Amino acid sequence: MPVNLTANAISAINAGDVNAKPLVQVLDIKLIGSTQERYRLLLSDSFLTQHAMLATQLNDRVKSGQVRKGSVVQLIDYICSTVQNRKIVVVLNMETIIPECEIIGNPKMSGELDSGAQKSVPVGNSGPAAVTTNRNQISKNSLCSSISNSNGLSSSGNNAQAFRPVLQPSYQPPQNYKSHGAIMKNEAPARIIPIAALNPYQGRWAIKARVTAKGDLRRYNNARGDGKVFSFDLLDSDGGEIRVTCFNAVVDRFYNIIEVGKVYVISKGSLKPAQKNFNHLKNEWEIFLETSSTVDLCPDEDTSIPRQQFSFRSISEIENAENNSILDVIGIVINVNPSVPILRKNGMETQRRILNLKDQSGRSVEFTLWGDFCNREGQKLQEMLEAGNFPVLAVKAAKVNDFTGKSIGTISSTQLFINPDFPEAQSLIDWFNRGGKDVASQSISREIMPGGTKNEIRKSVSQIKDEGLGRSDKPDWITVKATLSFIKTDTFCYTACPLMIGDRQCNKKVTRSGNSRWQCDRCNQEFEECDYRYLLQAQIQDHTGLTWVTAFQESGQEILGYSAKELYLLKDEGENESRFPEIIRNCLFTEFLFRLKIKEEAYGDEQRVKITVVKAEKVNYSAECRYLLDLISKLYSH
Repeated sequence: MPVNLTANAISAINAGDVNAKPLVQVLDIKLIGSTQERYRLLLSDSFLTQHAMLATQLNDRVKSGQVRKGSVVQLIDYICSTVQNRKIVVVLNMETIIPECEIIGNPKMSGELDSGAQKSVPVGNSGPAAVTTNRNQISKNSLCSSISNSNGLSSSGNNAQAFRPVLQPSYQPPQNYKSHGAIMKNEAPARIIPIAALNPYQGRWAIKARVTAKGDLRRYNNARGDGKVFSFDLLDSDGGEIRVTCFNAVVDRFYNIIEVGKVYVISKGSLKPAQKNFNHLKNEWEIFLETSSTVDLCPDEDTSIPRQQFSFRSISEIENAENNSILDVIGIVINVNPSVPILRKNGMETQRRILNLKDQSGRSVEFTLWGDFCNREGQKLQEMLEAGNFPVLAVKAAKVNDFTGKSIGTISSTQLFINPDFPEAQSLIDWFNRGGKDVASQSISREIMPGGTKNEIRKSVSQIKDEGLGRSDKPDWITVKATLSFIKTDTFCYTACPLMIGDRQCNKKVTRSGNSRWQCDRCNQEFEECDYRYLLQAQIQDHTGLTWVTAFQESGQEILGYSAKELYLLKDEGENESRFPEIIRNCLFTEFLFRLKIKEEAYGDEQRVKITVVKAEKVNYSAECRYLLDLISKLYSH
């Protein structure tokens, strides 16, 4: 099929013409980028070539083979930026005209046309054409541009004819660029582009998006001095999301302007790699606003931009989620605990409230509300439950915690929606009313390990060593029926710091200071009362052998039946000296179902397998008999 590429298209694009829709050929494709796949193309107009970046939303064109080496494509939407004195074209949209074609013409990189030099540049198969170049532009000498196909001939249109060289005038910039020059280039309004097309190769850009979340204003202190920072999240009509961050003087400009739910046009910011430790959005970049940045409120409501975008995960999926990961979840609120005061590291008091969610997956999870969430949404949920209602709660951006089970909690960018008008919410209500209310759900918080009781893996004590459990990248989770044979009582618990760091208690060991107060070296603070936490080291054994295990707060209390503080006071300050050893003796030689987490950890230069008790239950012999009978029946079936 004869094809004519758009003559002088590369020169036109480099001069700033992004309104044409030229036909160009893809000479090369390279995959770049470590955190997110991006494709770099080498484009040709048969005379010059130009490097281009493909917007990530077009990656499927390459993966599916629609665009490959030799393809002739039409650029529909694109921008041209200068990066380190090099022009880079960012292709936002294009159409494939011919999937595969031999190289057309004899294209050269624009840099090969050295300033002040005269070169003969062969074009196509029809012979060379003399081209004179200088530092500023291609000379006014006509260029001989030709198109070649696999037979060395080309024609176009309905009246096909034998190919003849066509004289093309050198590119002349559009009138607005010619008359205004560099000043117009710097001051012209930036084109609004999709968030997904943002990349560091763009010199000027603007995005139109809705604010879906706004973080709290935070103050910090580091080697450079004191500072303040806040962030907000954006969503555009194409579903692209990105975080925007402001520091110090920029905070003063924009903090009071930004409102959740409003639509803004934002430009003149800088793009930097997203800090994934703090940014959960699916974008490899983050916008940092500067003193020259602009944030303009759109007065008219733009219904093309959704108010929020969710990616809900079922509660059963949270069991296998990574610690500290951020996700969206929706469930029925089945329980709300009272709000309690918590002392933070900075000495300020905050509130904590724990509630429970369940869904159709047969699982429930603890959800911790912090700060204002407790008295705002938390109080409303408590009142609804007291009135006999079970509301649906949708959570945007909950943080996963995997300490002795899986739970979730709020962060500064979390948003809560009570009884939202979502299809997922209506589905939950229908399930709940049809009988889901009476279906027992199993908690994934401090009660079971990943896999749950339904799929628990039973092992003997000797199998822990024989099978090398815990020595892979991820921990092994097993259940062992064993007897508690020894408890180390001299260090069964420790005095812990009660202050909060973020959404978790410090829990570092504290010591008495000279004035009988407690001192935490980590928090560098003193306080009247400390916390007491289990660090129980015990020996368990079954018919195959014995091993040491460690039980922390919840599991320690399950084993001994008392809180760490109660036993500490009995042991060190109790009037009845025989009471403490009596409690310990009563626990020994009791048979438990121990759910264990086994993981190899580094102790200095040595690697050791650490066995942690996630949950301890006294053996229910009726249930255990049913389990063994079921196991026997399965063996018979094989």
